[in-house]
Amino acid sequence: MSNQPYEGYGEGYDPYAQQQPQQAQAQAWPGHQQQAYDDAQADQQYTQQWQGQTWDTQVQQTRPAASDLAYFPPQNYQAEPQSYDPYAQAQPPRPDVPEAQTPAPSAGDGYGPPSLAGNARITDAQRARLEGRSPIIEPGMQPAGLTAVLALLLSVTAQVGSYALVVPLVILQAVTAAGWFRLNGMWPARQGIALAFAGALVADVALLAAGRENGPAAILGTLGVWVLLSLVMQLRSHADPDTRITGLMATVASAALAIVAAGHLAADPDAVTVGAAAVAVAILARALPLPTVASVVVSLLAAAGAGIAVGGATGMGAKGALLGAGAGVCALIGHRVASYDYPSRFVHFTAGVALPLAVAAPAVYVLGRALG
Repeated sequence: MSNQPYEGYGEGYDPYAQQQPQQAQAQAWPGHQQQAYDDAQADQQYTQQWQGQTWDTQVQQTRPAASDLAYFPPQNYQAEPQSYDPYAQAQPPRPDVPEAQTPAPSAGDGYGPPSLAGNARITDAQRARLEGRSPIIEPGMQPAGLTAVLALLLSVTAQVGSYALVVPLVILQAVTAAGWFRLNGMWPARQGIALAFAGALVADVALLAAGRENGPAAILGTLGVWVLLSLVMQLRSHADPDTRITGLMATVASAALAIVAAGHLAADPDAVTVGAAAVAVAILARALPLPTVASVVVSLLAAAGAGIAVGGATGMGAKGALLGAGAGVCALIGHRVASYDYPSRFVHFTAGVALPLAVAAPAVYVLGRALG
């Protein structure tokens, strides 16, 4: 094999010098001019770079001819933008687990599909708050009609006797206890509702036993005992402090409203008849599609007119107008409370029905005793 240098390169250049170690090269090519190569390397101080075509056919990349590309139609691929996630490659591969099929929401349920990030089912009050609607949603004509029916029952049974009056009164107290808890967003609250309703029953029994003349003592005594019972019940709870405080306030308020509603049983029968009739007319007038200010004025005038009409039939005369107006004001306050903070339909048919009559009970008792 000739030791002539390659054309275009200096003497002592060996194309195999970069592929083999120097010691192996000296043994493989004993006749090679090693001294000339070392002198050239010392002079240049840098290894020459191979700039021609490589001899290694394994790593040589063949490029297709232009005629081969003619068989492939041009493709216009547009890469979709992808967000860079530095932790995407660091996560271990998950086993092939079939994904759960998400049920499609029905057309009329009003809820979105469930998600793993949280509960997508929101209440009507939360949806109204997100949409920026007014927190005041009035019960409407149907709850007002139920309130009028219950008020008329109280008005009629008051003339029959105390035991007849107890029947619609117990219904009023039960709906009051349940509606107040639901109005405060606490449902189900069976223990609190049962405790408040039990306090109302005890107040009714105490009034029947002690008589109307001892009505304030029976009502206030029962209320004091039930506040202590509510406190003890919340102290025995294992909930967090904020939840216990909220439950205590709701239980005390519900028990107080249900027990105070017993004032219809402690008041004079004629006052109950006039006051209940005035509440019925005032709530029906308030449900009419009128502006708020005009609706309130019409309701109070209707309550006073009902007081005069029913008062003339019971012997109270013109004094019934004052009693009717007072009962109407209290009924509108209860109606307003039941309309606050995006109430649901269940609230309208419980608290919206009972609160106007429950709140009017103290006014019926006080004005009835004052007007004689």
